[in-house]
Amino acid sequence: MQTHPVKVYPSKALLKREDQLAWKIAAVAADPVAVPHDTAAMIINRVIDNAAVAIAAINRSAPTSARQMALGHPRPGGATVFGVDPSVRVSPEWAAWANGTAVRELDMHDTFLAADYSHPGDNIPPILAVAQTMKKDGAALMRALATGYEIHIDLVRAICLHEHKVDHIAHLCPAQAAGLGTLLGLDQVTIFQAVQQALHVSVTFRQSRKGEISSWKAFAPAHAGKLAVEAVDRAMRGEGAPSPIYEGEDSVIAWVLSGRTHRYQGDVYEPVYYEVPLPAAGEAKRAILDSYTKEHSAEYQSQALIDLAFRMRDKIKDLEQVEKILLHTSHHTHYVIGTGANDPQKMDPTASRETLDHSIMYIFTVALQDGRWHHVDSYAPERAARSDTVRLWHKMETREDPEWTRRYHSRDPNELAFGGRVEITLKDGTVLVDELAVANAHPLGAKPFGRADYIRKFRILTDGIVDAAEADRFIAAAENLPNLKAGELDQLTVRLPEGKLAVGRPGIF
Repeated sequence: MQTHPVKVYPSKALLKREDQLAWKIAAVAADPVAVPHDTAAMIINRVIDNAAVAIAAINRSAPTSARQMALGHPRPGGATVFGVDPSVRVSPEWAAWANGTAVRELDMHDTFLAADYSHPGDNIPPILAVAQTMKKDGAALMRALATGYEIHIDLVRAICLHEHKVDHIAHLCPAQAAGLGTLLGLDQVTIFQAVQQALHVSVTFRQSRKGEISSWKAFAPAHAGKLAVEAVDRAMRGEGAPSPIYEGEDSVIAWVLSGRTHRYQGDVYEPVYYEVPLPAAGEAKRAILDSYTKEHSAEYQSQALIDLAFRMRDKIKDLEQVEKILLHTSHHTHYVIGTGANDPQKMDPTASRETLDHSIMYIFTVALQDGRWHHVDSYAPERAARSDTVRLWHKMETREDPEWTRRYHSRDPNELAFGGRVEITLKDGTVLVDELAVANAHPLGAKPFGRADYIRKFRILTDGIVDAAEADRFIAAAENLPNLKAGELDQLTVRLPEGKLAVGRPGIF
């Protein structure tokens, strides 16, 4: 890996494109390196994972709306839509929209956390949609997905969006564009313009994950995918983009990210704001191996804490005897899904599923009471409204612990920690203390996920929704991904039985 310093430059500096981050990203995308065996195996795992969570969510409101929008844009020979007969094809940017929304709805697919955070599996829907439309084979799709994951994760390693209240799709969209560049074999110049366009149009703000969290949380990465497809299309036609999009004096870094805070305090052109790692020429793309999926349908920072709740509940005979619960955890967990967010909605039993998914107080309480986590039952309105749950839920608070924050951002994989330490005080004065750094399913956890676990997750989440024969067919196709020929990528969708797809409210499309 090579590390690239990123600064802000005045327009008069005439920064050479060779010195721009977008150009260096494009170089990685245009580099025709082979996909390593372990990277290829993990790509297959994540294709299975995405399909599992998409089908589990297929008839929820947001995926239903997105699907109906997509079906309003038919295109012969286009891309497939999850749940729909694969003979029905739509324009690829709309397939990216529909499938991306279904994948994201349950917040249960893969994750990577570092300077910022991400769901790199969100790269799969737009890249697959364009691969189907452009009649690419499985090997080309795998090379493209390796690029999408690589660029996305490398940006997340280095550039924090959250501290500037920017939503994380601002790293996703350029990565998707880069992956599409690899897929289509585009030259570096074209990918460079597509990456810049993708960033320019995808800067949105964190209110989407604040307060009363709405269904936009599911639509946001799908929106990025749609924008990425459109950006690549424009770049292929020879259209340019705002440049330098990262380093310019009126760029994203200068006015939205870290340069903004320096602009009024000193010379905005002086600091090196970020050090972005990217593979060197000829170096394999392996970043996907540093990401991890979810066993439980909840914000990633809650994964280890759900497992910890399961472990601690056996030590408490009567949960009514709990006086208080205190979670010592990282800055991110405390301020995003903990009491540090100061969101009253996170303590509200009538809050939306999306909000409860971002309340560690609610999640830990239900896991402690039930000893299980279910992607539907654990969020049901009647479950959230249970009086004993509300009482216990409101006894919990979170605090930032500098050591957990340090470990959250550690570059040493053996130190990384996304959990915390829980202290449960009982009414008789007994204090129970336990901690867990990573979820059981994490690569360093007690039960790291392997291929069999991804397949098991798929079968659990799709049981009763798709026929067993269709589930078997999809799994076989996914495992055969490297060998799929041009025109066979439609096998990577999952069809529901006739009449089982929900129909939502009408709109414009």
